[in-house]
This record gives sequence, structure tokens and C-alpha cells, in this order.
Amino acid sequence: MEYINALLTMLNGMSPYLVLGFLIAGVLHAFVPSAIYSRYLAGTGIKSVLTAAAIGVPLPLCSCGVLPTAVSLRRNGASRAATTSFLIATPQTGVDSIAATYSMMGLPFAFLRPVAALVTALLGGSVLGMLEKRGVLDGENVDGDDGQQTEALPATLWGRVVETLRYGLVEMMQNIGKWLVLGLVIATLITVWVPDDFFTTYASNHFLNMLVVVVIAVPMYVCATGSIPIAAALMMKGLSPGCALVMLMAGPAANVASMLVVGRALGKRAAAVYLASIVAGAMGFGMVIDYWPGLQQLVASAMPECMKCHHSEVSWLNALCSTVIVVMIAVGFITKYRKSYLLTKNKTNRMNEYKINGMMCNHCKMAVEKGLATVEGVEKVTVDLAKGVAYVEGTATPDAIRAKVTALGYENA
Repeated sequence: MEYINALLTMLNGMSPYLVLGFLIAGVLHAFVPSAIYSRYLAGTGIKSVLTAAAIGVPLPLCSCGVLPTAVSLRRNGASRAATTSFLIATPQTGVDSIAATYSMMGLPFAFLRPVAALVTALLGGSVLGMLEKRGVLDGENVDGDDGQQTEALPATLWGRVVETLRYGLVEMMQNIGKWLVLGLVIATLITVWVPDDFFTTYASNHFLNMLVVVVIAVPMYVCATGSIPIAAALMMKGLSPGCALVMLMAGPAANVASMLVVGRALGKRAAAVYLASIVAGAMGFGMVIDYWPGLQQLVASAMPECMKCHHSEVSWLNALCSTVIVVMIAVGFITKYRKSYLLTKNKTNRMNEYKINGMMCNHCKMAVEKGLATVEGVEKVTVDLAKGVAYVEGTATPDAIRAKVTALGYENA
């Protein structure tokens, strides 16, 4: 029962803000034209970098979903500086994760997280912009050009409302549901297994703690929302607020898959600047929180009381929203694997099967389908996200398909 109580406490605390965040994400998707994200990102100066960061902060894209979006921006004219700024800012936050951060970690964290993402993105984008202006990055270009990869918005208001609900409550959960559940499970295990005074032994050495968190967080894949219960659970076990912020920043933004794609899409130097900016920004803001007089105590004391214990009264709103989240997770899971079952069942001899590594969400699925559809000889493309397989019909050669997959930033299995 202890495990269930800890899990339900975290879920009940997050659920109203998660539902709100998912709905806002749906509104952004259904009402804001995607072309606007690349319109102002062609320059290498601070204006383009700031615009890219400001656009990226509220977008509810995880680190896998932001990759094809960023590659598309780059191929449609965005500079490497602006693209890198977008890549750094977007996965660290989003309207859903900001709301959930407030629910579990309090207002100071909910404010500091997007500010840290914005500043870190400005740092990385500005450095890359200077290198780009000096010609240091010449010769490290993205291969191919897929043209504008955008979707038309629904024509009617009702259509946009329906799309808001479909995207926010179904597709978003398909994208991050697995990572949200994983984050809650890990947080539950930390809450139950780790002694309450575990981190107090090393509390005086914040820098060492941050290095350990960076080493763990950078290769780990976790979305911005999924990282919240982990960071909150670690704080409840004595980890400093600054170290928790490092987890919130480095975990979602930097992982092995992201680094490989960034390296291919923007070049090795850009990938190095990308990683260095995230690590430096995370540790810098972490040190500010832990060593600024009174700030650490303010941040720690703002954590909601319900997160500091395993038992709390649950309001009808929290219970309702928790039920909605559980239903969303179930529907997303069933829908995803039902599609996979139907694709496998209806496969014909005309379909050539290509195994693709690195597709993690529906944004990846859409990018691969649209990209492969541009290959000469391709008549139809269907991606089975659950299995990581693309079914291609037509006369296109395997070499052409594999080359396009690589150009899109994914790996051929």
C-alpha cells in the first residue's frame, strides 16, 4: 500500500495542472499556424535567437518531438543559431510541464524553470550565431531539403475545438504517456526506498551533487513532465533545490538520441555548443539557487505540503483529473497498439518494410511519413510507431528510402 499511496499522492497533486496543460497544448496546436515558427528565425543575431527561444519555451514538445520540428525549421530557412536556441528551450519546458511544476514544486520553481530555459537557449544560440557569422560552421550543412512540412489548420471553429481535444487529450498522451508513467514510477520508488536523510550526508557539496545529477541526467531520456516527479522525490529525500533544477533542465534537453540527431542536422560543433550550453546553464542556475542567500530556502519551502507526505485529503477535482489522466493514458496506449495491430494484419505484398530507430512520438511519425512521401517512386507511406517500422509502397529503391531516413535525422536498423 505504501507504493500505491506514494504514487497516488503525486498523481493527484499533478493531475489538474496536467489536464490544463494538455488542453493549452491542444489550443496551440489547433489555433496557431505552424508556419509562424519558422517565419522569423532566419537570422543569426540576438533577435532571431530570442524569438526562437520565446517560441520554444511554451511549446509542449518533448526532446524527441522537437527534433523533427527543428530539422524542418532549419531546412525551411532558420539559421543554426535560431534552431539551436529552439532545440535548447523547447524540451525543457512547455505549458503542460510548467503547470505540473507549479503543482508539485511550487511557484518559484514554476517561474525559474522557463526563465532558466530561456537564458540557456539565448546562451547557446548566441554562441552558435557568432560561430556562424565567422564561418566556423561552414561545411557542416544539413543534407537535403524537404520543403515546408506543415499542416493546415481546421477550417471551422468547431473543427479546431475538436482538434484541440484530439491533440491535447489523445495524441499528446501518446507522445509522453510512457515517460510520464515512468517518471511517476521512478519517483514512487525513490520516495519509498530512499531514506529521508540520504542526501543530507552530502548536502554541503552542492557542486559534486550537481555533477552526479548531470552524469545521470544527460544520457537518460525523460520528458519535461516526466522529470518533475523524479526531481520532487529527490528533493523530499534531501537533494538541494539547485540539484533538482539541474535534473529538470538536463534530463529532458540532453540525451544520447538528441545529441546524435543534432550532430547530423546542425554539425558536430553545433552539437558540442548545444550540450555545453545545457550543462553550463543547468549548473549555473543550480548554483544560483543553492548559494544565493535565502533563495534555496524560499524554493524549498514553496513545495506544496501534499508533496511532502504520503497521505493527504483528495478533493473531487483532483480525483476527477486523476481519473481523466489515467483514462487518457489507457486510451493513448490502446489506440497506439490497435493501429499497430491493424497495420500488421492488413499488410500486403506491395508494402516494403523498413525498420527505423529513433521514432518516439507522433511528431516523429509525421516527419517520417511526410519525408518519405517526397522520395521519387513512393506511392504511399504508413508508419507503425509502436514497432518503429515504415511500410512503403511504390517503386522507390531501398537505398533512396534509407538515405531519406538518414537525412530526416533517424537511423536505419
